[in-house]
Amino acid sequence: MGSTSRVLGGLATVIALVAGTAPAASAAPENDFRPAAVDWAPCPELPEVECGTLRLPVDWSRPRGEKFDLALARRKASDPAKRIGSLVIHPGGPGPSGVEFAFAAPYWFSPQVQERFDIVGFDPRGVGRSSPITCSADLLARRPSTYPTTQAGFAALGRYNRDLAADCRARSGPIYDHSDSLAVVEDVDAIRQALGERKISYYGLSYGTLVGMQYAERYGRNLRAMVNDSNLDHSLDARSFVEGTAIAAEDSFREFVEWCGTTPSCALHGRDVGAFWDDLIARADRGEISEPGDPSRPVSANQIIDYALLSFYDPSWTQLAQWLVARAETAPTTTRAATADEVVADPFLPVFCQDWQIRPRSLREYTGLLRRADELAPHMSRAFLGHQVTHGCVGLPDATNPQQRPRLDNAPKILLLNNLHDPSTGYGWAKSLHRQTRDKTVLLTYEGWGHGSYIRTDCVRDTADRYLISLRTPANGTRCAPAESPEVPIPTAARSATPRPAATGW
Repeated sequence: MGSTSRVLGGLATVIALVAGTAPAASAAPENDFRPAAVDWAPCPELPEVECGTLRLPVDWSRPRGEKFDLALARRKASDPAKRIGSLVIHPGGPGPSGVEFAFAAPYWFSPQVQERFDIVGFDPRGVGRSSPITCSADLLARRPSTYPTTQAGFAALGRYNRDLAADCRARSGPIYDHSDSLAVVEDVDAIRQALGERKISYYGLSYGTLVGMQYAERYGRNLRAMVNDSNLDHSLDARSFVEGTAIAAEDSFREFVEWCGTTPSCALHGRDVGAFWDDLIARADRGEISEPGDPSRPVSANQIIDYALLSFYDPSWTQLAQWLVARAETAPTTTRAATADEVVADPFLPVFCQDWQIRPRSLREYTGLLRRADELAPHMSRAFLGHQVTHGCVGLPDATNPQQRPRLDNAPKILLLNNLHDPSTGYGWAKSLHRQTRDKTVLLTYEGWGHGSYIRTDCVRDTADRYLISLRTPANGTRCAPAESPEVPIPTAARSATPRPAATGW
């Protein structure tokens, strides 16, 4: 989990590393670090929830070195007599707060789950209350063109990314270089130890599924159950990754267009939505679109596209159509005065670029990826997930946690949930991941829309709950019919903890 800073969302070129060639991540690093017990106390924001911190190594290869405080929140099982254990939850991103996800748990998880599990959320390292990665807002706003036409322009993009990384590193400290998902995996097992649990259950949403799968690879013996909801496939090379994000975003755009065509309440009903969209984006590129009532606030084409993608997460198509029409009626923008530099939280690319070896090495390679995205997504190729990861890691050092095929030797059966029309973690990724792990995973398909499956219908939720509580998995190939309306109402409190991010991310 609607405007973008440069956090998903926020999700490249084929390099020598291809699926299956990276070193295996199944063996835990050798260290004798043992976390202290958490000193729980009522959370200041919500006293019915307990909060605490865990002092952990910044660099797990040097467990006696510098430490940071990992923020935790725990909702204890509402019926202690039925308690099964701890359910560790991860809201995705990178960027959303797992502490706030725990705050919102009653709006997300069923009463049956809340009765039986202590629900434990955490802000992943580099996020929120856990040594957040911060960067200069002014520098973020000065990114050069991400559509270079010369090798010099491509080189400038790489220099900018290195300058931005240096700025974020200087502001954030050593956590900046140690925020990959394998480090988070170590943090999760430290949470397990601090809770005094022999095994934990886990619910990962969106980017949290990558952490979940890597935890299952490295610490499968410490897992009781795992539900991964809206899945990333960490075996994808750069081209396949870009193709997947483009296909998913364009599919959701087509679903929106079809809905408008059959829904009289859509503000674009009866119009050629594709032509309207193309004209709006062209006008925004010319600086002709502003916020309604304030011509000093320009609305860029990227902002429009990103707003649309985020609206597909719920989906909130009625609101999106109204928003688009309102901006189409605005006048050309006027000059806006510059503002003082600010510092903003921006963990998405620092985490992503450590987890994914997506590094176009030349202008030709880079533009080839952009052309492929345009072919697959003529309306949505510029959406932040695919486009940002294509340009955001250019020129940076190699990933510390690069792609590899999953190896789940010691893990229990894992339940994968995915929507057929997910706008960011496309259904093709879930199918690919399941094919690679067929003996260890079961895929449940929700035949509807949006990002995040668990909350969609009783069919999905009851099936996931049955597995979490009794460890009974559904049959492979199980499918849940879509809700009657695509616009399933999602409680406001739950939205704050969903993968609908405040910035870019999954």
